[in-house]
Amino acid sequence: MMIMPPTSARDPLIEEALDWIVRLKTGAPTQADLDALQRWRRQSEAHEEAFRAAARLYHHAGIAAQELNAEQAARGAVLVQRTPPLLARRAILTGAVAAAAGYVIVRPPLGLWPSFEELSADYRTGKGEQRKVLVTPDISLELNTQTSIALRPVPNETRIELISGEASVAAKTSSSKPLVMLAGTGQMTASQASFNARCFDRVVSVTCIDGIVSVEQGGKSVQLEAKQQVSYSDAGLQPSTAVDVGQVSAWQTGLLIFRDRPLASVVDEINRYRSGKIIITSSDLKGRLVNGTFQLDKLDNFVGQVEQLFGARITHLPGGVVLLS
Repeated sequence: MMIMPPTSARDPLIEEALDWIVRLKTGAPTQADLDALQRWRRQSEAHEEAFRAAARLYHHAGIAAQELNAEQAARGAVLVQRTPPLLARRAILTGAVAAAAGYVIVRPPLGLWPSFEELSADYRTGKGEQRKVLVTPDISLELNTQTSIALRPVPNETRIELISGEASVAAKTSSSKPLVMLAGTGQMTASQASFNARCFDRVVSVTCIDGIVSVEQGGKSVQLEAKQQVSYSDAGLQPSTAVDVGQVSAWQTGLLIFRDRPLASVVDEINRYRSGKIIITSSDLKGRLVNGTFQLDKLDNFVGQVEQLFGARITHLPGGVVLLS
């Protein structure tokens, strides 16, 4: 449990940042709320640094709560997990109710807004947004929609973390200082290579486009060459397979290409790009196979296409939620 300095010695910007965090975490933030937060962060470098510091403080309070919970569980104690109606800034600063903080650090419902871990990333894209980033003169990234990247500087290598999302990576570094990308429970290393990496819910997929990429997870490793892909998760590192790199990289040209993909999987992908959320309520509909190419700038037509192709029933709900049955 961390001890914070007296109120008079605290940075007022950090207190403002914590106010933002508490406001958004204890309610249902709208896009206007998120836009207002981004405007606040862009006021100066000091504002941005204060937000990151506040996010780390909030995150660390959650870690402390998890450790406390585990310790209590090991002793046979029973803790009631609940979300308090309001987690005050003062409580976070003093650490007095850090345990409570752990219960409100949860994934946003339906993924309708980003987590604070994503918001505190060094580079981030929103829904439907793509962005190119030059990490160093020798390392460039292209971030796909809803992607968060954090810099993790260490000696003798360029280390970054793919917190969530998808990125195309191009590395032209020396073998003495390679690129190391952390993602989920593993990492990938490259010096003269390009590859595509995806990380969603701790499931990671790595596709080598060119060169050689080393992928490590759980004490095991595999060397990927061009047109090879490997996936890993908490369950372990899977065998590598041959893939169509054009299909994997199609998002960079404004397309999504699906070949014999279940509709449920296609909808998961579409939801990453369009506003709102599409939810399939029919188990039969989830398994219907999709073959097609979709333009990213015309995904608003997707629901109508599903209705025509599969005879699905469409129900529109507030907040951009669409039910397919």
